[in-house]
Amino acid sequence: MTDDHTHVQEFFSARAAGWDRKFPDDGPAYAAAVTELGLRAGDRVLDAGCGTGRALPPLRAAVGPTGVVLGADLTPEMLAEAVTAGRDRAGVLLLADVTALPLRSRSLDAVFAAGLIAHLPRPEENLRELARVVRPGGRLALFHPIGRAALAARQGRRITSDDLRAEPNLRPLLARSGWRMTSYTDENARFLVLSVRED
Repeated sequence: MTDDHTHVQEFFSARAAGWDRKFPDDGPAYAAAVTELGLRAGDRVLDAGCGTGRALPPLRAAVGPTGVVLGADLTPEMLAEAVTAGRDRAGVLLLADVTALPLRSRSLDAVFAAGLIAHLPRPEENLRELARVVRPGGRLALFHPIGRAALAARQGRRITSDDLRAEPNLRPLLARSGWRMTSYTDENARFLVLSVRED
């Protein structure tokens, strides 16, 4: 495990127990983002960096009983909170590093990733790993329940021109990683980028 991963794991381990109470109103934003991912009954989807599993119930609703929902996270404490909340009933939880997924290539129809991109140690390489497990034409949603400016204000920082999530930076990064951006939304109420897996 790299130092980057150790830092991320320590950060979320310390905050897991109170995570859902800290953000109690995010559910509708997650559900709306999942809707825009365009999943169909029977699809196979991964929640990459699933944390406490807030996206798992809407993902399950979207793919139905014949679909496959996986939630992968690096932090055991976050997965334990997902179980406590009963969200393990909506999908299979994996203690796994999303930068090296234990999944077959082209085995999924889509990936949902909430708040993940800021925690990737090598974004281009790591987004390429997400592309590896998705079939050509499959989809990726990079999501956060608030936009970049609101998040920066919450964290007491300013947005800079090198912000990875800025469209001029993110679009070419995704392209180099096997994804074609199809929409970009950055507003106070949410951040949502949708992309399609290139052949």
